[in-house]
Amino acid sequence: MNTEKLGFIKSGTPWVWLNAGAVSISMIMVIGLVVLIAVRGLGHFWPKTIWEIDYNDRGNLILLLGERSIVETVSAKQLNASGAGYQFEDEFVERTLLKIGNRDIYGVDFKLITKPGEVEVRKPKDAILFERTQWGNFYGYLESIEESETQIPVAADKLWQELQTRMSRVDELRDQIHQIEKFDIGRINYQLEKLRLQKRKLELEGINDKQAETDISQGRDQLNQDYEVLKNELDQLYVSIARDRVLMRVANGQQKYIRLADVVKASKPNAMGFGTKLMHYFVNLKDFLTDDPREANTEGGIFPAIFGTVMMVLLMSVIVTPFGVVAAIYLREYAKQGFVTRLVRISVNNLAGVPSIVYGVFGLGFFVYFVGGNIDQLFFPEALPSPTFGSGGLLWASLTLALLTVPVVIVATEEGLARIPSAVREGSLALGATKAETLWRTVIPMASPAMMTGLILAVARAAGEVAPLMLVGAVKLAPSLPVDLNAPFIHLERKFMHLGFHIYDVGFQSPNVEAARPLVYATALILVAVIILLNLSAIYIRNHLREKYRMLEQ
Repeated sequence: MNTEKLGFIKSGTPWVWLNAGAVSISMIMVIGLVVLIAVRGLGHFWPKTIWEIDYNDRGNLILLLGERSIVETVSAKQLNASGAGYQFEDEFVERTLLKIGNRDIYGVDFKLITKPGEVEVRKPKDAILFERTQWGNFYGYLESIEESETQIPVAADKLWQELQTRMSRVDELRDQIHQIEKFDIGRINYQLEKLRLQKRKLELEGINDKQAETDISQGRDQLNQDYEVLKNELDQLYVSIARDRVLMRVANGQQKYIRLADVVKASKPNAMGFGTKLMHYFVNLKDFLTDDPREANTEGGIFPAIFGTVMMVLLMSVIVTPFGVVAAIYLREYAKQGFVTRLVRISVNNLAGVPSIVYGVFGLGFFVYFVGGNIDQLFFPEALPSPTFGSGGLLWASLTLALLTVPVVIVATEEGLARIPSAVREGSLALGATKAETLWRTVIPMASPAMMTGLILAVARAAGEVAPLMLVGAVKLAPSLPVDLNAPFIHLERKFMHLGFHIYDVGFQSPNVEAARPLVYATALILVAVIILLNLSAIYIRNHLREKYRMLEQ
């Protein structure tokens, strides 16, 4: 019996099962984590019921209106010991974090309430939710609509329809304002800055070119005229968008005027059917993916962060792939295999274990201050002391992450080159091809799946890095995207937003933690989705190359 057990262990079967069990547990944990993030993140966009609650707050009956954000069961002993002001008799008590909004009135967005204190709970169909440009959500009831401070004579049952009509008008005006401020005036400011730098450059070089100065002056005058036209149009739009306002009544009976220009979205969740809620859900999700953030990143969307993350990873991939592949080819095909080569390989493997923040410090000192500072001195002296490339930006962030991930590409490419039989190289050389031709036309194509594997691993690591980016270019809020319609169209010197840094900022630096919590889950889910899509694209290319060169390997 002991011999049979010993033979069973020596066969390796227990280790196979142990390995399979470990992999299964890891997969279950990863899938469970993704499901948790998805449920808590995507659930944020579903229109929630607005509850009106008569609440007994330490003997005072108050009226609350809001959404149930978190419902949990806590120990009554814990609540009694916390000095809540009254004693609970049950062993466990249901407690709710109620999102009451109206921060400009109450001073807070949330209120903790307990189930025993809820005297009466209602679900009013006429309760309205306003998503605002500032002060967060507003919950209340629509009393009247005013145009130029004059009340509109509209029947009570037609108020909501009239509000929707005027909100559509406000949305159109807001889009026009955004177009003028972001693109038209932004283009003029960009060109004015270029003219200023041209004049400054002439002064630094001591060139007294009257014609050039005249052209610059005429160009500036024309741009200023264009600006005045746009400014007048913008002023008229601001007057027009400020025309309408509504009188709202909050739960405690207080009334407040709200300008429709400050309202991003208006909805009546309690009056929605399932189909309307589903449509509203996808609209909210679309806005989250395509809008800019607002309210210290606790409201709005994350499009700049998505764009910055994808662009940085693509630029990093373009940089790291040739450097990693060339280094691996030299080490495997050209370098003399001896002590020095082994030392280089050990160093490359050790580089993969260096903490990422060290790369960030190196990128800040070498790329930003040294390389970028010298580029400014040589090519952009007219802009100094304001740095152009001597400050953190997309290019330096991509180079830093390329340096961080290049060991992964080198190791994967070397392994791919080592798997190619020597007979393939010898056959190519025997047919008259040079060593360079053999590498370029035979060896490298056959090793391309391994190169893509290295790139996949590099993308997976780089896309989620945050620590080095905090030093070399990622910011809380970037005023402009690295790509726009102003020549040269791609601005690698600009700072950018990143999903990983956005998660850190919203989760740990937010002034309103409870309001930002769902956005942390939603942004984390988007980051995972972006990494998966980038990896799937690389995996598809790798599999295509593997199938293409399978016959050569055989």
